[in-house]
Amino acid sequence: MPECVAGSGSSAGTSALTPPVDAPAVAPGVGVEAASERIRLLKFVTLFAIGGTERQVVNLAKGMDRARVDLRLACLNRVGELLPECDAEGWSITEYRIHRLYGYETLKRQWEFACHLRRDGIQVLHTYGFYPNVFALPAARAAGVPVVIGSVRDTGNVWSRWQHEIHKICLRLATHVIVNAEAVRRDLMRRGYAVKGITVIPNGIDCERFRVPGSGEAVRRDWGIPLRVPVVGVLSRLLPQKGHDYFLQAAAVVAARHPDVRFVLVGDTKINEAYRDHLKRLVAALGLQDRVLFTGFRMDVPQLLRALTVSVLPSLGEGLSNALLESMAAGVPVVATTAGGNPEIVEDGVTGLLVPPADAAALASAICRLLETPALAARCGEAGRRLVWTQYSLEQAVIRTERLYADLLRERSGRRWRPAA
Repeated sequence: MPECVAGSGSSAGTSALTPPVDAPAVAPGVGVEAASERIRLLKFVTLFAIGGTERQVVNLAKGMDRARVDLRLACLNRVGELLPECDAEGWSITEYRIHRLYGYETLKRQWEFACHLRRDGIQVLHTYGFYPNVFALPAARAAGVPVVIGSVRDTGNVWSRWQHEIHKICLRLATHVIVNAEAVRRDLMRRGYAVKGITVIPNGIDCERFRVPGSGEAVRRDWGIPLRVPVVGVLSRLLPQKGHDYFLQAAAVVAARHPDVRFVLVGDTKINEAYRDHLKRLVAALGLQDRVLFTGFRMDVPQLLRALTVSVLPSLGEGLSNALLESMAAGVPVVATTAGGNPEIVEDGVTGLLVPPADAAALASAICRLLETPALAARCGEAGRRLVWTQYSLEQAVIRTERLYADLLRERSGRRWRPAA
């Protein structure tokens, strides 16, 4: 590769309150392979808005051992609600803003990125999602980065055929691919992705955040909902693939059977304002104006979950949903569709209830079942909480990810990476 000249990227440094008795006490770094020197790691995301992928990247980064990992971040657009957390950690964040995935200006930015990778001696690049995969993976291979990892975090149901084809090409350039659910791995195989190696590392949740006292009284006062009124909510970005249409149709059926129930949609309303407006028109058409609340963006998710009676995930496509894991970690009974990796964490009738995607009638029936059977709701809430605390903790996700980085780097470089003390 010809000599690179550094570019000008911008940078800047009840039982639900007690963890399960069988939750593993994992000390960060125990059993994780580490290098005799720090691994120079760069994680690349689209932006830092609140979302499952972005939240997971920040949580994993915060959990990694800085004695073994020298972490940098890069993005296509340096915006989002998670930036203050990143700045507080002192992470270097470089922006590579582009207007489209092809063209001369994009090639210039990719070349600049490749130069930065070589200048900084990056050993492991880990990209997250379609746009970072397509932009960064070719540049990293051109720069000779030893370990180049792409991530796929959903089943890509909303992608066009062209997007899948270009994604396949770019993922072939990765030395490895990480997915967050077995369903995503199967989907890649079904679509003909000929990638070299795939590892499933489920999302991890900082379970301690969800050990919140009280019954959500303050949140309910903010919403104008009395304490004893049942509240059914969806925590998700307002995007068509999240299935809010079907949730609202189900809400109309539930409201007819339970006149006191209220419904809340928690999530960013700015990402797709046209869809938000569509949902508000649907609320009016269904006669639910006084029953449905759009809360907009909220950072206090653990407190919000304490105010919910039932948490619903009506998605049409998923990987492994952070919102679902968080609801379960808080002990809230859940109703989810069978899309993507949802059945990998929700066992129907045990840790929650499952329904087919795009089936408002089944969704309404499952919600009513939990509202009308408090004992079942309590059992599902407790079983879901125990599952997440014991099998989907952030500590476990950090250990699995660090170990994979070290193993892949050892394989590619031939260097000895010894276990940490």
